[in-house]
This record gives sequence, C-alpha cells and structure tokens, in this order.
Amino acid sequence: MYDQRLDKQFQFIREIDKEKKINRQTYLSDASRKENDAEHAWHAAVMTILLSEYANEKIDVLKTVTMILLHDVVEIDAGDTYAYDEAGKKTQRSREELAAKRIYGMLPEDQNQNLLELWEEFEEAKTPEARFARTMDHIQPLMLNDATNGKSWLEHAIELSQVLARNKHTAEGSEKLWEYAKENWIDRNVKNGTLRN
Repeated sequence: MYDQRLDKQFQFIREIDKEKKINRQTYLSDASRKENDAEHAWHAAVMTILLSEYANEKIDVLKTVTMILLHDVVEIDAGDTYAYDEAGKKTQRSREELAAKRIYGMLPEDQNQNLLELWEEFEEAKTPEARFARTMDHIQPLMLNDATNGKSWLEHAIELSQVLARNKHTAEGSEKLWEYAKENWIDRNVKNGTLRN
C-alpha cells in the first residue's frame, strides 16, 4: 500500500541527512576538525535538556529541542553563515527563507506549517522557548572555542567586542548561563590572549 504522507516524511528525513555535510567554523572539543551543522544541533539539543532549569522563564523543553534540532536545516540550501561574517549576514535572511520554504515544504502540509512557524519563532526570539534556544545556539560554540583554546577565534582574528556584540541577547534566555560563559570562557580567553581585547 502506498502511503503518500509517510513517503513525504521520509523524503524530508533523507534530505536533512545533507545537514551532516554543512561545516561550521567551530572546532570539536579536541580541536581535531570543525563540527558540522548536525553535530551542533545535537549538542545544543542535549544542552537544552540538561540546562533547561536555568532558563529565565519556564519553557516547553520538547518544543525548544525541536526548534534547535530543525532550525539549521535551512543551511542545506543557504549554507552556514559564520557568526562574524558581516557581508554574509546581509543576504542570510533571504537565502534562509527560500530554503525554509523548499525544505520544510517537502513535508505534509500540517508538518510543513508547524516547522515553518517554529523556524520563524526561533528567528524572532520573542517567546521563552525561542530565547532559550538562541541562548543554547550561542553558548555551545563559546564552550567549544574555550575547549580548543580559542582556535576558531584565533583563525579569524575575532575580538572581544565582536563576541560581546554577537551575544548581546544571550542573557535573555538565561542570565545564569550567560554569566557562567562570560566568566569561565570569554574572560579567560581574553586573559590568555586567545580572544583579542
């Protein structure tokens, strides 16, 4: 028996396997290679499960994890825009919108609508879940940069002011986690000279 709904779901599931090929600029904790989008999403999702108690507001953890796991699939078409790539950021939204319509559009209409809405919610960062998801999305690379002695920061000559600008809203999801990250990872790398002040 042919099941069109299931067929569409598996087409999407096969398509998002491509996320494993989208390389980011952040290194794995052992600095052996750069992580890919799927690894980043998995790591941030696990962090959400473990660290949700530090959210500024009560969150729906499953909704937040879903948002984290699926928000970067747009990069299959749009590519990864490095956090500090100012030129790339100018076209990021339009590239990602097109990608969201195509990739989520592979799903049955109800799931397509749901994921498009979750993606938009993440982008707007106006709900407790979206704010915490974005905190996880930003804290995870900070942690890995610290673990690798600022390897990616050094490669790209990133300055403290850029990291602080990138994270100007990170505390909105969790003040506690932002304070921890700043004190334990950012300040230490400034002191060590791996993050230029």
